[in-house]
Amino acid sequence: MPNPVVHFEIQSTEPERSREFFREVFGWQVEVAHEMGYGLVTTGSDSGINGGIEASPTGENQVMIYIEVEDIQGYLDRAVGAGAGVIMPVTSIPGAVTFAVISDPAGAVVGIVDSETPPAE
Repeated sequence: MPNPVVHFEIQSTEPERSREFFREVFGWQVEVAHEMGYGLVTTGSDSGINGGIEASPTGENQVMIYIEVEDIQGYLDRAVGAGAGVIMPVTSIPGAVTFAVISDPAGAVVGIVDSETPPAE
């Protein structure tokens, strides 16, 4: 039962500047959903993953990965049992994604994402 990394986020204190940098240097396509301020990244490769560039929620520049799992609440419980902290509990965006954010015992922050897309409302 593999649990691949399926998404990345570049969280920037200057997201528009970061978006322009990755467009210019790597040729990534970035479409900003203006209502959310989230830049969806298409890297243009079948061998990697796509992601997003957004304003940093912590005020610090960081990169975060999302790991796909089949039972998100089960994995969240398992992570907590192994010493993780819960930064964001299981949250669903209808028609898009169900995810949670945790910190490992050393403080590294990662997301987990359910393998199933929640129904649109």
